[in-house]
Amino acid sequence: MRLALLASTLLVFLSACAQDPYADARPISWRDLLDRERAPADARIPYGVGEEQYGELWLPESAGDAPVPLVIMIHGGCWQAAIPGTILQDQLNANLKARGIAVWNLTYPRLGHETGGYPGTFESVAMAVDHVRALAETYPIDLERTVLMGHSAGGHLALWAAARGQLSDSSLATPDPFIPNGVITLAGINDLELYRSEGPGRCGEPDTVDALIVGHPGAAPYADTSPDQLLPLHVEQVIISGALDPIVPPQFGVAYAAEAQTAGDPVTEVTLDDAGHFELIDPTAPAWEVILGEVERLLGE
Repeated sequence: MRLALLASTLLVFLSACAQDPYADARPISWRDLLDRERAPADARIPYGVGEEQYGELWLPESAGDAPVPLVIMIHGGCWQAAIPGTILQDQLNANLKARGIAVWNLTYPRLGHETGGYPGTFESVAMAVDHVRALAETYPIDLERTVLMGHSAGGHLALWAAARGQLSDSSLATPDPFIPNGVITLAGINDLELYRSEGPGRCGEPDTVDALIVGHPGAAPYADTSPDQLLPLHVEQVIISGALDPIVPPQFGVAYAAEAQTAGDPVTEVTLDDAGHFELIDPTAPAWEVILGEVERLLGE
């Protein structure tokens, strides 16, 4: 009887695990995401002349002439060309599109590309974000309802792009930068200097951080490249981390959020249980409902 009961219990447990990939709280990898079927974007559009200066536009099919809200998406990958780029976000983009939200999924020169690092990575991200004004001349996009969202290294760049109003004394400053309603970082590397010194090494730090800012002409290279140095940003921020993240552990998000709040910015900090690094860009993970709620709140949906 006892053996039969144990066997029955084990069968129920295995069946539940088969139905729920997150039952054992084991974080997935980016390869797990790429193994899934992915829908294509609606258009690939250059925002500059460089090979890596383009974005992919995802536009809801029912948009018609009515303007739709927009998420400006920035992929991660440790700022490195060797790691996949825009395709890492395809699952999220398709999910947002199905919900009536357009996505501008941009890419940029990374370490290993000819113009990757300082200043090319930063200048390209600035160009790509500002290009939404040109997109709105052709596509039904509502620029009054926009959110910047980035994952990992893309979270760093999303915060940096939203902070460009603070760059008046920097060579990276651009006239009249486009500023969204809010910015969301998913496991974002929001403090370059802290991540360089205390990161777990899973993103190649400290070498990757050094490579990102090498060539900076100033004595304080983090002053115009690291979001924490640009606080207050005067933009609403949502800082989301996974409790099981081995690449950007949640203490980095917590520390940045506290600093931003002290500076006077409106900030929401969320650490999600049973989520690692890549669950934050997986729309089938429980984390996505929380993230989606913040997207829709910032868009005024």
